[in-house]
Amino acid sequence: MIIYINDRPCEAQVGDLLLSTAKHNKAHIGYICGGNGICQSCFVYVREGAECLSPPSDEEKAFISDKLFQDGGRLACQTVLVKEGTVRVITRAETLRRLVLGLNVPGFITYAQTIGYNVVNKLPSGAANVFTRVRAGKLNPIDTLGKIASGLGPASLLAANNFVETFSFMQGPVNLVGGTAKGVLDAASGVVCSITGGRLHLPGSTCTTAVAPTEKVERVKITMKP
Repeated sequence: MIIYINDRPCEAQVGDLLLSTAKHNKAHIGYICGGNGICQSCFVYVREGAECLSPPSDEEKAFISDKLFQDGGRLACQTVLVKEGTVRVITRAETLRRLVLGLNVPGFITYAQTIGYNVVNKLPSGAANVFTRVRAGKLNPIDTLGKIASGLGPASLLAANNFVETFSFMQGPVNLVGGTAKGVLDAASGVVCSITGGRLHLPGSTCTTAVAPTEKVERVKITMKP
């Protein structure tokens, strides 16, 4: 079957996690905590096909407010495809990106307020859920930290790729350096350098415009008569 993640068609089959489908199709869904239902980086909005997905898990109920559930909010690391049908989801990062690019200030403010409300009101239940799972042996802190560490690399690369897709005018420079996060930083610095005539560049990056050419120094000997 085909499901759509950020309007991108992805191959999937019944029994797959949304997060696994995204990873196999190299689609944009974050997974910093390695699928343990802690970081919420895999949060998505289900726009179509909710009936094709598994019911919300206890982890989702602990971290997602009723308001976000009403808006179709789910954690992709906890959500399983249970039957075939048309499924469309959009990630939190993509939602934010579209609001910013569309200069939708009222929508951005409302969105930020909703997320802030969720964080403040669900923090106690989320923390309690994590503690309960650790105590019951369902969540290993050491294993979780390892998954977080292993997920940081793909997460940074994902962020870099999405940065390039958003700011397409940087596509060429980034490709020249391999499309890495450093490449994105260097490309952005290059733009800043070009605009400022080499007077400014981003910390930790290279800026050839800011490097002054070596000038030949002519030495003159001056003597004084007594």
